[in-house]
Amino acid sequence: MSSNAMPDKVYTPEQVATMLQLSKNTVYELIGRGELVAKKFGRVYRVPASSLNFMFTGLDADLYYAQQIDLASIDKVHKELATVRTEL
Repeated sequence: MSSNAMPDKVYTPEQVATMLQLSKNTVYELIGRGELVAKKFGRVYRVPASSLNFMFTGLDADLYYAQQIDLASIDKVHKELATVRTEL
């Protein structure tokens, strides 16, 4: 996702609490500690889906998506390595 792109999906803290089976207060505490990235608009918070990806993978969204592309190509990489090794 580029820095100018809008997130695909955003959630309210209440929705995040339901998804993660946490209390709403716990979600607000996670936001306050910076463990869950959220953007405040006036008096309300919105949590981008990429923030939840980060919580579960430990990767920011760009790295997570790049890793998924790499994993989709891994068979091709192994095949090319095998070809190069047989030529050595």
